[in-house]
Amino acid sequence: MSKSIKLCDISDYEKFIDKFDTFLLDCDGVLWKGGDTLPGKKLLFVTNNSARSRADYVEKFKKLNIEAHEDEIFSSSYASAYYLKNVLKFPKEKKIYIIGESGIADELASEGIRHCGLSDNDQQFKPEDIVPDPEVGAVLCGIDFHINFKKLAKALYYLKTNSDCIFLLTNDDATFPASGFIAPGAGAISAPLITALNKKPDAIMGKPNKPMMDCIAQKFKLNLERTCMIGDRLETDIQFGNNNGVTTLLVLTGIAAEKDILVDNAPIIPDYYMSSFGDFAKLC
Repeated sequence: MSKSIKLCDISDYEKFIDKFDTFLLDCDGVLWKGGDTLPGKKLLFVTNNSARSRADYVEKFKKLNIEAHEDEIFSSSYASAYYLKNVLKFPKEKKIYIIGESGIADELASEGIRHCGLSDNDQQFKPEDIVPDPEVGAVLCGIDFHINFKKLAKALYYLKTNSDCIFLLTNDDATFPASGFIAPGAGAISAPLITALNKKPDAIMGKPNKPMMDCIAQKFKLNLERTCMIGDRLETDIQFGNNNGVTTLLVLTGIAAEKDILVDNAPIIPDYYMSSFGDFAKLC
């Protein structure tokens, strides 16, 4: 098994940067602890967080003094909207039932896709709430801070009663890091539907899955051989690059530690690793 190459000094950084035209950057654990940019290179911000829209991320970047434009951000919610419109050619007369937050709704709207479901945030469930809606052509499930029985029951109804109804996940992360603790992720939110249906979703958009990379490559016309994925999570960021023929760089400012990749028979190995993405600022 090949070993990861550690980037240690300015010479390493210069040689590494020259190898690539485009960098795909995770956000949490990478940018929040190192917001410097790489001159003359294309940076795309790729995140599995579906709760925020791209516009929300631009505002957060501004607060952190990171220059970013909406078209440079590829979240799992936007990837889902892009996939529905440009890959699945989702019919304009149909709409999406959302289990998730407003970031999903905003991105569907940005692609001209109709949606429903956000109004089902109240906890009370009545059987008469479950009524046919022939306009629902897909269920899209992401992280949902207001998940309740009514939402799950409606989503299951649409998927069970219409064999053509598409079942999509923004991502299947089991958990996500909150302030000081680990919270259930989008994968945990979708688990009841997967169990009740006894089948896998038709597509999972977020890292490390192929549909997200396909959408990024299509939209930006990437040369994957000159593209590098930078992240702090082995099972999402690094596996995302490894699964899709993209060089990977692990930074040690988030979830993964150096020992995780140096241990014998480590299951996921990045091509490169370094202490912090912010170390590239030494090139400036």
